Amino acid sequence: MLENVSAANCCVFQRQSFSMDQAFSISTATTGVLLGEEPSSSKPTSMVKKEEPEDDFTFDEPAQKKQKTITAPQGRPIKLKSGNSLGDELQMTWDLIKVLAEKSGVKEWVCSNIVNLLRDENTIPFIVRYRKELINHMDADAVRDVQLYAPYKKGSKLTKARRAKQLGLEAAALALLHSPQTLDLHSWIKPNTEGLSTLEEVSTGVEQILADMIAKDGETLTYVRSLCDRSNVTLQSTVSKTALKEQQQTDQKSKPKDISKFSLYSEFSCNIQRIQHHQTLAINRGENLKILSVKVNIPDWVKTDFCRWCVSVRWRPQGFARPELMKILNAAVEDSYKRLIMPLLCRGYRTKLTTSAEKESIAMFVRNLRQRLLMCPVRGRVILGVDPGYRHGCKLAILSPTSQILHTDVVYLHGSGRNREADKLRHLMLEYSCQTVVIGNGTACRETEAFFADLIKNGFFRPLDVSYCITSEAGASIYSVSPEAVKEMPDLDPNLRSAVSIGRRVQDPLAELVKIAPKHIGIGTYQHDVSQSLLKAALDGVVQECVSFVGVDINICSETLMRHVAGLNAGRARSIVEWREKNGPFLNREQLKLVKGLGPKSFQQCAGFVRINPESIPYFCLPHPNSTAAVKPAAKKSKAKTSSSISNHPNPLDQTCIHPESYGIAMRFLSQIGGSLDQLGSAELRQQVESSVRRSGLEALAQYLNTSAETLQLIVDGLTQPPGFDIRQDFEQADFKQGIVSMGDLHEGMVLTGRVENTALFGAFVDIGVGRSGLIPKRYITLEKLPVDKRRRSLALGPGERVEVRVMDVDLQRNRICLDLIRVLR
Repeated sequence: MLENVSAANCCVFQRQSFSMDQAFSISTATTGVLLGEEPSSSKPTSMVKKEEPEDDFTFDEPAQKKQKTITAPQGRPIKLKSGNSLGDELQMTWDLIKVLAEKSGVKEWVCSNIVNLLRDENTIPFIVRYRKELINHMDADAVRDVQLYAPYKKGSKLTKARRAKQLGLEAAALALLHSPQTLDLHSWIKPNTEGLSTLEEVSTGVEQILADMIAKDGETLTYVRSLCDRSNVTLQSTVSKTALKEQQQTDQKSKPKDISKFSLYSEFSCNIQRIQHHQTLAINRGENLKILSVKVNIPDWVKTDFCRWCVSVRWRPQGFARPELMKILNAAVEDSYKRLIMPLLCRGYRTKLTTSAEKESIAMFVRNLRQRLLMCPVRGRVILGVDPGYRHGCKLAILSPTSQILHTDVVYLHGSGRNREADKLRHLMLEYSCQTVVIGNGTACRETEAFFADLIKNGFFRPLDVSYCITSEAGASIYSVSPEAVKEMPDLDPNLRSAVSIGRRVQDPLAELVKIAPKHIGIGTYQHDVSQSLLKAALDGVVQECVSFVGVDINICSETLMRHVAGLNAGRARSIVEWREKNGPFLNREQLKLVKGLGPKSFQQCAGFVRINPESIPYFCLPHPNSTAAVKPAAKKSKAKTSSSISNHPNPLDQTCIHPESYGIAMRFLSQIGGSLDQLGSAELRQQVESSVRRSGLEALAQYLNTSAETLQLIVDGLTQPPGFDIRQDFEQADFKQGIVSMGDLHEGMVLTGRVENTALFGAFVDIGVGRSGLIPKRYITLEKLPVDKRRRSLALGPGERVEVRVMDVDLQRNRICLDLIRVLR
């Protein structure tokens, strides 16, 4: 947390002025904010204070565009009350809030509120839903961008300039700039002192100090960057000498590096302004594998112009300088550019490209994961989950509409006894009235799909109207042998657990996929080429956001799902389950306060995201959907755990998204419009609420009730949403079908509908039902083809979205399909 950052980790500025552009380097990964030293903009005439060891400087990212929410009105400046400022805590000489605002493109009052909210241990889902007026209606991604900053890393190496200053030559260097006519370098010679024994050593020391001053001067760096901005700076990659040498030494036991994978970058050169994010990540991977050699090329004229400007303008001596002194100054300028500034520029460009590519790649992962988790559940159906296979057969799991395991089996659909196995399959589906089949997309998927499609076409399952869908089984094998799966299904073989997982991914994608680490779900590309800490932090945040916004029924949800609710963790979730098993179902949200380890702050953060549904309380005594064993009836409530201040009576508002802190306002609002709690979610109450809002206006009503318009809008939503409302009902659902086509049936110009399966930095992969996903290249995903609400993010497509596409090219030999996006289907 921000408040835990030690002041010892902060560097106090040692020079006269620093720009905020030079104060921070933005990154999307860690949760701290540290102060880093950067080049000063002090002029050569100013007094130079004691130097610190040379820093490893990096370029900053340009300020982001101003953040705002398209669909919501802009908020108004509202500041939280706070004690000492964070700047005071960290002993900073500059304003942290201004830096954050400049770098993130967020207004200062919003940044101030976000910092204070995070310091008070508020979770992002809680902030976005219940404190939206304080953050100007920003979404979770925008808040997360402000939260995640990374520090500079300060070097400790003793530099050449530092050594020369320890010899006392700093005064001579300043004299060369301020009063060169009085400088006599011979007077600085000390024959018995290393570094001062000859005139050459003295001149070298003065040159190194000047070079260091030039490289750390803000105005000088601004000028050289402006030159680079006007020039053709390129990133170049070639096959490394190491890789070529290994290819030639074929007699070695070690396997040579596969250079062919990087053939696109073996002779690659591109302007740094035009290079694509996926190209940057691919080049970085090749360099890390020692297959590629990478460098930044800055045109020679930049050096020529820079050296001329330094000598004749910025670092021109104040007075007549003899030729030998001008020779030292010229050498210092050249040395500064070659040894310090040029490497700084090259590192800066590489860092800037990598940071930008990582941010975009992680943003792609975040969008893909969010859309995968928020796919609409398939309710009210008996599901047959199929984990396809050849030799070991197809593993089956028949699941009830509540995800209970009804039957598991193995059938061998691709051998000589396929007819006998088909009869067995038909018997099972008729016995359990199962009309919905979910097939994993792994080995033997297409053959299994063809088998079911053929049976459906011939009416084999009549009178059942059977349909099927294909779903991703990424991570199912890992999950099936995990301790979590063993705990949930102790009596099942791991292969059968995979079939259960595949079926449940369609019944309730969110509840099932949270059991698997996000990086194993198969979303996005280049996941191993970005910072793993950044990726994990972002994806974990999205899981918490999705689980919280959907909400969980505290009496029937699994411990695994519960631990991802904002304000909870593994320990608190375990305590809730233990309390539930010992005392029976929760009757209201207030009873959460009786759970060991769940204090006032945790209750505040999680309360709005948990639900107490009356319909689930009788279900509490039934077998849990994640277990094959029956659950024992709930024990009587322990008197030791009760509290006289907490009621045992149900509260209908506990079924809604309204936070307990707003219950009083909700009751006053109901009283004002003549409604009651027993009308919750009814058409009659909805009409009363809408009539009142239309007549008086939301702002006026909020003012009358002494609350904010945002809080009142949330109350309105909670009162009018029908019982069991699920925000996912408006999201995409799995596609069910009864027949298939093949790649051979495709031809150029054919128009098809499909579903986005995955997205990458270079395009979107679409399942069009032919056994091979087609690629929509990024150049075909243009703004005019996208809905208005999807134009604000790059690529703008995500898993699960239905699209209409046109076939551009079919390459049967390479098994590739190129598609053009026509439109996104709603």
